[in-house]
Amino acid sequence: MEQQYKKIMVAVDGSSEAELAFKKAVNVAKRNDAELLLAHVIDTRAFQTVSSFDNVLAEQATEMAKQTLADYENYAKESGCAHVSKVIEYGAPKMMIAMQIPEENKIDLIMLGATGLNAVERLFIGSVSEYVIRNASCDVLIVRTDLDNQLPEENE
Repeated sequence: MEQQYKKIMVAVDGSSEAELAFKKAVNVAKRNDAELLLAHVIDTRAFQTVSSFDNVLAEQATEMAKQTLADYENYAKESGCAHVSKVIEYGAPKMMIAMQIPEENKIDLIMLGATGLNAVERLFIGSVSEYVIRNASCDVLIVRTDLDNQLPEENE
């Protein structure tokens, strides 16, 4: 029997890399008649250093995430993806994307955009995609190319 994914999660953060992953995830979900879970993780560590603006910044980040997910959900549904859900979580993106969200939602494929980090940034902070590849208990697909399987042109 042919392998078929039932629940696909794509992590989106508004970056161009995440958008490539999202568009491919829509296609994979349609081909598999799978549920597509749009996941966004708000990194709470970013708010710990700015004590007086914690709540305002967190609320702004949440509103932006809600709008981004709503836009992605509309695109997915208009593209023919029948089963779309979304989740916003708070915490460390690596842990949430690799383990918590997939376990809570019985995900069998995680799709992520390739990181834009350079070698020095990866050394000090590590990449989310690398962590997810090493720690997820389901299949992981790292997306580097557009829908035509071409590398996106660099914007300089």
